Amino acid sequence: MATKRLQAKCLCGGIRIDADLESQEVGVCHCDTCRRWAGGPFMAVEAGSEVVVAGTDLLGIYESSGWGERGFCTRCGSALFWRSKDAAHYAISAMAFDDLTEAVLTKQIFVDSKPGWYALANETQTMTGAEFLAQFASEEDKPNG
Repeated sequence: MATKRLQAKCLCGGIRIDADLESQEVGVCHCDTCRRWAGGPFMAVEAGSEVVVAGTDLLGIYESSGWGERGFCTRCGSALFWRSKDAAHYAISAMAFDDLTEAVLTKQIFVDSKPGWYALANETQTMTGAEFLAQFASEEDKPNG
């Protein structure tokens, strides 16, 4: 799929996000932090660094880990994105986009943190928290063999 520029916004419209997306694959995070922040599993579309945020006077940033932070609207409370601290990678809320007509749910992460009282019907790739985090371990941290 060619890169496509799509727009997202918060509930009140005070924050607008333009993002260049290479795909409209939606991933779901079931970790405790995402569920508390988003009020349920966080459904997001991956974006690189080609993200433009307008309405930054209303943008709140919460440092949620040593490597990432979460953006939200301070007026309406909408959970908008997770991004790496260097802003090289964004995961933008799929629910904030105006037009995700080609969206496909493809992946679920932190499935070992998901409560047992809900399940998604789609067939997706699934990863535990440890499996997901292992992707980012440095070469020194990976076991030999």
